[in-house]
Amino acid sequence: MKKVFIALSIFTLLYAGGEMTPANSDVSSINASVNINLKSCKVKKVYVEEDAKLMWQDKAYTDSEDGAFKREQSKGKVGSWQYAMNYCNGLYYAGYSNWRLPTADELVNIHNKSGQLFVYSRGLEFWSSTPSISDKYYVVYPPDARRYQRPQTQSNYIRCVRCTGNEDLEAGTNNIAK
Repeated sequence: MKKVFIALSIFTLLYAGGEMTPANSDVSSINASVNINLKSCKVKKVYVEEDAKLMWQDKAYTDSEDGAFKREQSKGKVGSWQYAMNYCNGLYYAGYSNWRLPTADELVNIHNKSGQLFVYSRGLEFWSSTPSISDKYYVVYPPDARRYQRPQTQSNYIRCVRCTGNEDLEAGTNNIAK
């Protein structure tokens, strides 16, 4: 009997990968009666810049938007300057419809602040509403917070902004990062 037990033990070690003791899980099971809101991870995020009284759109960039950027196309939060203007002016996001394309100074100011302020960001150029020369507009490159002139037809990233009032800051929504 002892030989059978040893043989079975060796077989179990070889077959089970050496784990002979039952595994205790550190993960507890979820009670089926618990109501889980699956949409809770898809909230409409914003960043409030209190000193400038601005609210910034902070929405994830998709793979298709990144592809549109690389192909010089317009889609979602990426596109030509005119597309960017239309996108922000027509945006209804986080309960507000008064969004606009930021000025170059506003973009420079937000990217000059220390730390990563946005949950969703790109280290590439963002359109501004500030005209340059020869039918060009300024973009701001977040890593150096500097403005550069670009033709209106070029595809760049878009981040919309809106002015806030005291009622926005007092609302205390969970989606606002400060």
